Amino acid sequence: MKKSDTVVVSDAYLPKKKTFGKKLRANLPLLIMILPGFIALLLFNYKPIYGLLIAFQDYRPRAGVFGSEWADNFGMANFMELFSNYKFGPVLRNTFTISFLRIIFGWPAPIILALLLNEIRCGWFKKLAQTLTYIPHFFSWVIMAGIFKMLFSTVGPFNMIMGMFGLEPIPFFSDNTAFLVLIIATAVWQGLGSGAIVYIAALAGVDESLYEAAYIDGAGKMKQVFHITIPSIMGTITTVFIMSLSSVLNAGFDQLFNMYNYSVYEVADIIDTYSYTLLMRSEWELGTALGFFKSVVGLVFVLTSNWIIKKISKDEYGIL
Repeated sequence: MKKSDTVVVSDAYLPKKKTFGKKLRANLPLLIMILPGFIALLLFNYKPIYGLLIAFQDYRPRAGVFGSEWADNFGMANFMELFSNYKFGPVLRNTFTISFLRIIFGWPAPIILALLLNEIRCGWFKKLAQTLTYIPHFFSWVIMAGIFKMLFSTVGPFNMIMGMFGLEPIPFFSDNTAFLVLIIATAVWQGLGSGAIVYIAALAGVDESLYEAAYIDGAGKMKQVFHITIPSIMGTITTVFIMSLSSVLNAGFDQLFNMYNYSVYEVADIIDTYSYTLLMRSEWELGTALGFFKSVVGLVFVLTSNWIIKKISKDEYGIL
C-alpha cells in the first residue's frame, strides 16, 4: 500500500456511542442499589451543613436558622467569645495531646498486626487471631467503659494482681498520667483489628514472585518486609495517615465521655466534651462555632500533610 493511499472505514463497523438514556437503562440496577446509601448521605452528611450558620448568628430557636439575626463583628462575635474564654486553651491542649498520642500509637499498631498476620501460614490460626482482634470494634464504649472501670479500679482485678506482687495500686481514674495511659491503650486496642483490615487487603495484592526472587537472592524475612512488603503498601499507609489527620481534633468523645470524671478533667476535657457542655447550657452558637473550628483545623491538617507527602514522594503518594 502506498503512503498516499487512504483507508476508508464504513460507519457501520465503528462502535456506536451510547446515549445518556441507554447508559442510564444499562446501569439502572446498580443505580437502584446505591440509591439508599446516596439518600442517607444527603440526609445525614449534607443536609445538616446549613446548621453551621448558627456559628455566625445570634441564634434563637423560635426564629430558626434562617430567621435569626447575624452576630456582631460581621458574624465573628461567637468565635471571638469562644477563643477568649479561659477554658478554650486547656481544652484545645488536651484535644491535641490525646489526638496525637492516639495517632502516634494507634496508626502503626494495625500495620504491625497486619504484617504479623501476613506471615502466619496456619490458616485457621490466622483467621482466629484476626477475628479476636476485630471483635472489640463492635463493642460500644458504653459497655467497654463499664468493663474497664471494673477492671482498673483501685480494688479491681488489675490492682489486686499488682498487690500480689507487692506493688502499689494505680489510681487510673483519679491520676492524670495513669488515665491518659489507660485512654490511649484502650483506644488502640479497640481499633487494632478494624484498622488492620485495610492493610491485610493491601498485602493480598503484593506479587508473590517478588518474595521468591528475594529469597533466591538470600534475603531473609526482615529484609523482605522492609524492602518488599512495606514499599508495596506504602500508598495505603500514607493514605490512611493523611485521613487520620482529618480527625486530629476528634479525641474520642464516646470513650472519654463514658470514662472520665471530675478528678481527671484537667487532662480529659476535650473539644467534643466542652462542645457538649455548651449545648447542654443552650449556648448553641458557641457549640456550633467550636465544631466549625474543629472541622476547619482538620481540613488544614489534611491539605498540609497531603502536600508535604506529595513533595517528599515526588507525587508518588497522596490523595489529591
